[in-house]
Amino acid sequence: MITRGSGRDLEVFLAERAPELRFFGGYWAMPGGTLSSEDLGEPPCEEDLALQTCAHRELFEELGLMRHELPAEDATTASLKEQRTALLAHEADDRGDKPPSPWADIVRGASAPSPLRALCRIETPAFAPVRYDTVFFHVPLEECSLGTNNDGGQIQPDVWTGELVRGRFWSAQAALSAWRKGELLLVPPVVILLEHLAAAQDLDAFAAAIDATVTDYRRGRLHKVRFSPGIVLAPLRTPTLPPATTTNCYIIGHESLWIVDPGSPDPNEQQRLLDLLDELTADGAELAGVLLTHHHPDHIGGVKALCGARDLKVHGHAQTLDRIDPSIPRGTTLDDQDQIDLGNAPDGSAGWQLTAVHTPGHDRGHLCFLESRYGAMLVGDMLSTISTIIIDPPEGHLQTYMESLERISTMSMTTLYPAHGPAVRNGEKLVRKYIRHRRQREAALVKALTESAGTIEELLPKVYWDADPRMFPYAARSLLAGLEKLRDDGRVTEQSGRWQIIP
Repeated sequence: MITRGSGRDLEVFLAERAPELRFFGGYWAMPGGTLSSEDLGEPPCEEDLALQTCAHRELFEELGLMRHELPAEDATTASLKEQRTALLAHEADDRGDKPPSPWADIVRGASAPSPLRALCRIETPAFAPVRYDTVFFHVPLEECSLGTNNDGGQIQPDVWTGELVRGRFWSAQAALSAWRKGELLLVPPVVILLEHLAAAQDLDAFAAAIDATVTDYRRGRLHKVRFSPGIVLAPLRTPTLPPATTTNCYIIGHESLWIVDPGSPDPNEQQRLLDLLDELTADGAELAGVLLTHHHPDHIGGVKALCGARDLKVHGHAQTLDRIDPSIPRGTTLDDQDQIDLGNAPDGSAGWQLTAVHTPGHDRGHLCFLESRYGAMLVGDMLSTISTIIIDPPEGHLQTYMESLERISTMSMTTLYPAHGPAVRNGEKLVRKYIRHRRQREAALVKALTESAGTIEELLPKVYWDADPRMFPYAARSLLAGLEKLRDDGRVTEQSGRWQIIP
């Protein structure tokens, strides 16, 4: 967290990540990077020292800033540019036999800087397949002794196009305002840090507040994970299908909050959700009700407990409400294009709403929810960002599922929120990728059947050659759905469990 100024004039440097990056491409974040073996040294040093080394290396590599006091001959503008170029070239070289990092040579002979102040350490919650254990260090710009000078002779961060696109200083309030207006994408932990910074009187008060929050995270408190304004992602442990271990419950709204798919039957997980709801309503927001995408157990396991604890009613498609516990209080039955009022959006704009989109195929009563202010879409089990979706006959119907995918691919959306895995921007792109994947799988099935007729067990390793064999029992259900689609299309027949192509 690079800052300049102090008190109410404090500003934080944020950098935009290149849009093509797999991890938070297009989002604004605090500069940084991952710990390397060379930061640890040989023999390995203590972790705290390695993290300090990593932070100083990334500071110079990404922004050209240096806290070390280099010898005069190494501190010229030309020398610093040459050294930074060498460091970036080394990081871009992914060969296994690459030479040692030039960082040790760059700072050899320099006086060691004082240790950076560690503000907090945040670990990615368990909804993501790739998780990060991230230390946030404070770097006052005034402590940087070397770097690129601006016209006034002051040292400033210098973003070279690559992993980062551009950067600038923001006040915490201005960055959050731009985020709420939909003008800026912020990575979820940075939203948390900026909110604490905006509320604090000074940096010491901020450090104390963020440390208390992170301590609560370590004790099990749910993070306020927000990929876009007005939607909190709360991953809860559920009896779901692998590789997922959690189902994303979503809380959407600002003044009026709707809870989508409280799926955990575990009382401890249910209490974590209640604690999060208490936190979100502390400033006067009210709970409006529960929305369901569909009736599968990992999506409805906590509905009864939540409705009872907070006197709420459940809303969903008729084919969903007909299949859940009849003792759960019912609200409105939702059908395609029905709208749900959300009140005012986080930026104060009126007319904010959710539109229900009926998307059968995975489940007959499945609904997605499209949000009107920022274009986010909650897609339930239509897509996952950690695996493919199982289409399980007779409830699952592949042709219907494909038609639903085709439909939502035409809808204008920004961030896509799945039931399993992290949210992603450019949701339409992921939907199209899913459609291509299904078509490729069908082509593989047709090819296998063209070569020879077979049973599901015989066809599985040919069609799902890239799947873990431990997943074959689940893949077999989707394979059956694919065979049934081909049969409905008049392309295959089945007799005594053997499937064959119709010439």
